[in-house]
Amino acid sequence: MRSRLGAFLFVALALATPAQAQQASSDRLTHLDVFNLEYVGDPQLSPDGSTIVYVRRYADVMTDMNYSNLWVIKSDGSGHRRLTTGDFQDNVPRWSPDGTRVAYVSDREGMPQIFVRWMDTGEAAPVTDLTEPPMGVEWSPDGAQIAFAKLVPEAALVIGEMPEAPAGAEWAAPAKYTDDMVFRFDGVGEVPPGNTHLFVVPAEGGTARQVTGGARSYGTAFGGASFGWTPDSRSLVVSANLREDAEMAMRDSEIYEISVSDGSQVQLTDRRGPDGSPIVSPDGRHIAYLGNEERNLGYQLTKLYVMNRDGSGARSISDHLDRTVGSPQWAPDGSGIYAAYTDQGDPKLALFSLNGSHEVVAEELGSGQSAYAGAAGYSLGSDGSIAFLTNGPHRPGDVAVMRRGGGVSVLTEVNADLFAGKELGEVEEIRWESSIDGREIHGWIIKPPGFDPAQKYPLILEIHGGPFAAYGDGFDVEKQMMAADGNVVLYTNPRGSTSYGEDFGNLIHHAYPGDDFYDLDSGVDAVIDRGYIDEDNLFVTGGSGGGVLTAWMVGNTDRFRAALSFYPVINWYSFNLTADIAAMTTRYWFPGNPWDNVEHYESRSLLSVVDNVTTPTLIMTGEEDWRTPMSESEQYYKALKLVGVETVLVRVPGESHGIWGRPSHGISKMTTLKGWFDKYRVPTRPVS
Repeated sequence: MRSRLGAFLFVALALATPAQAQQASSDRLTHLDVFNLEYVGDPQLSPDGSTIVYVRRYADVMTDMNYSNLWVIKSDGSGHRRLTTGDFQDNVPRWSPDGTRVAYVSDREGMPQIFVRWMDTGEAAPVTDLTEPPMGVEWSPDGAQIAFAKLVPEAALVIGEMPEAPAGAEWAAPAKYTDDMVFRFDGVGEVPPGNTHLFVVPAEGGTARQVTGGARSYGTAFGGASFGWTPDSRSLVVSANLREDAEMAMRDSEIYEISVSDGSQVQLTDRRGPDGSPIVSPDGRHIAYLGNEERNLGYQLTKLYVMNRDGSGARSISDHLDRTVGSPQWAPDGSGIYAAYTDQGDPKLALFSLNGSHEVVAEELGSGQSAYAGAAGYSLGSDGSIAFLTNGPHRPGDVAVMRRGGGVSVLTEVNADLFAGKELGEVEEIRWESSIDGREIHGWIIKPPGFDPAQKYPLILEIHGGPFAAYGDGFDVEKQMMAADGNVVLYTNPRGSTSYGEDFGNLIHHAYPGDDFYDLDSGVDAVIDRGYIDEDNLFVTGGSGGGVLTAWMVGNTDRFRAALSFYPVINWYSFNLTADIAAMTTRYWFPGNPWDNVEHYESRSLLSVVDNVTTPTLIMTGEEDWRTPMSESEQYYKALKLVGVETVLVRVPGESHGIWGRPSHGISKMTTLKGWFDKYRVPTRPVS
């Protein structure tokens, strides 16, 4: 089978039309440009607002690895330079309260450690000597200590007692025991035994001291921790799920204030539902945080709350906004709270007043290699200035600054050198009505470079995952590559997508996949109606939840020439018994456990429509994907084989969910898609 696959890929490329062959020319993005793209993140403004330190990520073509360094730039755009160098992972920069030092996490000595750099001399030194990586870096307001979280390991569970191996014997690796619900997590692999706890270390270096203890995690070994200091530097406020059944009630966290001196703690919230991201007001009187009242819905808005320091008087100040709010930070003068939200795919930053209104201060936030909408990091200066990341359809992301009462200045152009010689696909917004209920659906079209509306082009429908997520019009390397290969690309936010309100998101509550088919199918019709689509060359793809809907589309229509489903869920019954988030999905995405709701699970299974499939379908998944495990893809592959559908299964070694751990594997996603669709593409008929 391997030789046959290689043969059809070779033939497909050899027979490519001149228009398709243009993708290899230097004036369009090529697959190797993955190694030339750079991405910015985590812009941190100095307390006086004069200087920004940010993270800059790049890929190395020789090692096939991603690295990141710290860069620095003045708020007026001058003095742009590297702060750290070398092929390392330098991340999480944080200014000291007096602006003289920057703390960050780096693996340049092997195990990631917290480093401190003195900005006047350029000297940098590690201030920790940890055996587990730190999570989070937070300076105390007096600048004397740095708080962080890390795993406190425990001995692995063993049942029984093995005899000792004779001297010189080479026995196999021992058996692995677990009594945890979550023993593997996507992107982590085997979850190490132990609990996450808070620590402090002197800012000049020394012995890290553990602040919290016990048999419950103040955070997770695989998801970090959410904590901050009180203004007097005496306590930490932290979000934690300390329930006995925390693994089964993953969202039910509370907020605690913990004394740094003796570890004593006070519980400040007590309700069913998540309470997180606590931050204390500059005067120490109030705490802002995020959360909601649990209603067991698949999608619930995360709201912005304020309570008194002792936990009393809690109230939402974002009830007027039918959008999820995130990333809160108090205004330096305590007059309000900055927070981000996404509206119809557009990430915004707003200042929320304590009386429950808000004012948008910046739009088009974000940075990254995909169109998934979400606000990237931002930071505040004491002078009222704001540093943030901004992106657009043709710019992966750059550092911007906004001063109080002034406009926005974009300070960097990290990909200007690459894009100067490239023509990218034009991105156009589109809206249409779903054929099932007339509901308006929102999306975007990317046209090939050199687009001519008098010509006919293949169409690729690309579907987002989640399912509770949303696309925006930000730069997306995979979609731009599809367009560079001569395709029109449609990507969209069907029902269930976030950023359109809670009701729209919950149209798929206990009903996914379902009517989203009509939203997507109607979108294909809407683009065809524009007159430049070759209806004989329609293709469909998507990853994760988009892989689910790809299989759903070909199970309900034969209009597509070929399909590629990346890391899908196929059998909800088996998924809920193998995925790393099973305790959450059985509670929120389904009415209960599979054996109690067999008919419900089977009605939503993609195996329920596999007999309808005639579309050639390739499935591609990482072998270390624990979010949508490989067994899901294997079931679909075998099922398609059994019903006689042309299919290929692609397994990517060492990759977790998303298949972008190594740059070359990300490239393989795009080359596999091109090769598969090229195999089934038919010559475009001349325009009459």
